[in-house]
Amino acid sequence: MQPVKRLISVFAVLISSFSFSQEGLPVYFDYLTDNYYLIHPSMAGAAYGGKIRLTARQQWFDVDAAPNLQTLSANARLGESKSGLGAILFNDANGYHSQTGLKFTYAHHLLFSRNEVDLNQLSFGLSVGFIQSTLDESEFVSIVPDPIITNTANSVTYYNVDFGFSYHYLDTYAHVTVKNALGSGRDLYTAQEFDNLRRYLISVGHVFGKREWQFEPSVLLQITEFTQEKTVDINGKVYKELNDDTLLWGGLSYRRSFDGAEFNTGSGIQQQKLQLLTPLLGINYKRFLFAYNYSYQTGDVRFDNGGFHQITLGYDFGERRDPYDCKCPAINR
Repeated sequence: MQPVKRLISVFAVLISSFSFSQEGLPVYFDYLTDNYYLIHPSMAGAAYGGKIRLTARQQWFDVDAAPNLQTLSANARLGESKSGLGAILFNDANGYHSQTGLKFTYAHHLLFSRNEVDLNQLSFGLSVGFIQSTLDESEFVSIVPDPIITNTANSVTYYNVDFGFSYHYLDTYAHVTVKNALGSGRDLYTAQEFDNLRRYLISVGHVFGKREWQFEPSVLLQITEFTQEKTVDINGKVYKELNDDTLLWGGLSYRRSFDGAEFNTGSGIQQQKLQLLTPLLGINYKRFLFAYNYSYQTGDVRFDNGGFHQITLGYDFGERRDPYDCKCPAINR
């Protein structure tokens, strides 16, 4: 049984990035589908005009009660002011545990440009979120009655706060966000739960190329304060402008954890870290957006051979000013 226990331990560590991210809105790869507001509150209203994004994610279609996530977000600039507002509604389910949340965001944007063509903008954002977390024990069965098992669906409601800033200068951008900064704690399980759910997100990127063809490399670093877990996303996207109304783009993201786990193969001890490969493809047509991404976990120890499918639907609304003279898709489109 010892090798089996080791395999279970390895699997638990390898999916820790997903299971821990169940506290609040998980960070997957939908931010790369013109959806940076989903993870950075400072991006609410960063572009003139507004954006609506709907995403749906399903993991392991052949596994019962597999993780799935749905999000609906909207953000917009308040007219010609320096303020932006946003809201996010999400539902996240994983086995017997699920959570539903609602976030409200205010962002402030300072434009340092000497004119209305060059982009030089510093943004600050604050989100307040309310989350209902549920543990369904109604199907738990025990031969010997366990007083800890309630055989009902237990729910608790708590709040959390995210804040951060973004800086856009011509074709370069950077984001820093603190998620779950002032959380009230969940206290859903009988065992004592910790209240420190803080995560730090740091991302930078730059867009190269001409108007017809553009290449955008970027990096996202995630750090979990309590457990000291760290992961990095290395991303690359290519844009092709077909005409004034149509933009076709695709890319690849590679996520790797800095932390791993040792497991016994029978012939020796090996170590494995979380590694995800995510190709993505999307199209912007006039005010509409459609995108798809697929994540595949590599390595010898995996829960299932299937991947993670996710689609994004989007619509841009409101009056849009003339674009800045820069290759900055998150701001201009």
